[in-house]
Amino acid sequence: MYLPDALNRVLRSFERYYNIEKEHPAAPFAAEAAFFSHDEQYFLIRAARLSQSDSGEYVFFAMEENLDEDTFERLDRAAWETGMERTDPGPGHMRTDVALVILTNGISPEVIRKIRSRSHSRSYRFGLRGWSNYRLVVIEAEKGRAFHNRLGADLAKLLGNISSKEQPGSA
Repeated sequence: MYLPDALNRVLRSFERYYNIEKEHPAAPFAAEAAFFSHDEQYFLIRAARLSQSDSGEYVFFAMEENLDEDTFERLDRAAWETGMERTDPGPGHMRTDVALVILTNGISPEVIRKIRSRSHSRSYRFGLRGWSNYRLVVIEAEKGRAFHNRLGADLAKLLGNISSKEQPGSA
């Protein structure tokens, strides 16, 4: 499968709820998506606020013809660090998650083992100001396989069939 076509199909599944940036994403990514949610509860008037919570997610998309260990480590580190730089764990912050979706045509067996065990997390002020978790999905577009870490299982279900769908104009 042609990787830019696969990326467009993946981005279509995000465009309803996420703000997508394809023109100027953070390096070294091909695109990125961001989601934010703010919730407040108050008693009778807004000045009597009982609680507020802010949640968000940053999703980074990368395309690599062949995914080797060095490239995987570079993308993994860049996604987590970029997401953490954008996180603002102020009052009312509940969670900000970071996700990395890598589209590739080939993947080495060593990288598959690393994907399954990859984990990043961070709590802010012992969890009183929320936390951040990391989701990872690698889609091998030509074979239609998806690999994920423990927290990326739901995302992999959403994206796993991207390459198995018949494309218009393909034989």
